Amino acid sequence: MSVDADRRWLAAALALIGTFMVAEVTVGLIAGSLALISDAGHMLTDAASIVLALVAIRLAARPARGGYTYGLKRAEILSAQANGISLLVLTVWFTYEGIKRLITPPEVEGLLVFITALVGIAVNVAATWCISRANRSSLNVEGAFQHILNDLYAFIATTVAGAVVWLTGFTRADAIAALVVAALMAKAGWSLVRESGRIFLEAAPAGTDPDQVGRQLVARPDVVEVHDLHIWQITSGESALSAHVLVQPGADCHAVRGDLERVLRDEHHLRHTTLQVDHSRPEPGTGTHCDDPHGTVHRSGRA
Repeated sequence: MSVDADRRWLAAALALIGTFMVAEVTVGLIAGSLALISDAGHMLTDAASIVLALVAIRLAARPARGGYTYGLKRAEILSAQANGISLLVLTVWFTYEGIKRLITPPEVEGLLVFITALVGIAVNVAATWCISRANRSSLNVEGAFQHILNDLYAFIATTVAGAVVWLTGFTRADAIAALVVAALMAKAGWSLVRESGRIFLEAAPAGTDPDQVGRQLVARPDVVEVHDLHIWQITSGESALSAHVLVQPGADCHAVRGDLERVLRDEHHLRHTTLQVDHSRPEPGTGTHCDDPHGTVHRSGRA
């Protein structure tokens, strides 16, 4: 899917959320409902997450130049991490307010909460559908999607709470719904912070075992040793690999490199690879290949 299409779907979701958020804050204050206000606060972060996603998409599309040799592709990951952190901050506030209202429950207009939450479900279903049409393999877009999806769950909880308050007068249901919302925020926020953190720390992509890749490479014909093997993500959906490969004396370095690149591309979907291929016995006077190789050294046992 094109970047322009992603922008259109995100902008459509932003328009839906922004319009309803203003109405919900007003109704929440009138009804005295923490659940509605917490939903509105969540919707504010939804709107902010979409704005961040739109800005990040524009930055990531800029070509690499100057000192930014990868361009600004990781702006998308910054956006995803900001979304995750905002969810965790809101979790703390809504948990505090929810517990306080459990102890001393205020008056809540249950019917007003119920009707507003029903409308909120419809708005969030539409917004969720819009963002689901964008490219969710991007952690940036996924961050915005998780915001909206969690808000949908929150509105469902608020609808139930409004109905309980309206029909039974049990006003603590509103605070309980707010705590449910906080739990959902915590789960989604931590997931985004963890995944974006892995990219910033240049960990291998989830599901990729560097040691397994190293063993597979060193098992190829003519390969004697693989070290300095690094696998990382430039941004979501774009991984890279670099390694130093030693081959048997007399082997064709170019042919070996082509074979290894094919394995990495076809079996591990790694297309951005940098392989330094040398003969295992250095030329006289050049010294050793690497004095202090990084990470695991994979050897085949070949001479």
